[in-house]
Amino acid sequence: MRIFPAAAAALTLGLAPVLAIAAPPPADGLKLSQIVAQVETSAGAALAYIDELEWDDDGYWEVKYITTDGRKIEEKLDPRTGAAMPRR
Repeated sequence: MRIFPAAAAALTLGLAPVLAIAAPPPADGLKLSQIVAQVETSAGAALAYIDELEWDDDGYWEVKYITTDGRKIEEKLDPRTGAAMPRR
């Protein structure tokens, strides 16, 4: 069986995202439960529910939550403090 270079490259490039290892949150960062508590505290009574909370490989927690008046809020949180990061 003969594999052509273009086909080999396509197979290799196609598997690259599967083989990539995501960088974990920093060891000295807050626990996920502490991040959730920080969101609940900062949003206060306006928080209806947290819709999504995930670690971003760029080095921050990304949270999306809905307020009691229906607004969708998206914030990037510092993993060590839980504070909202400045928007760029």
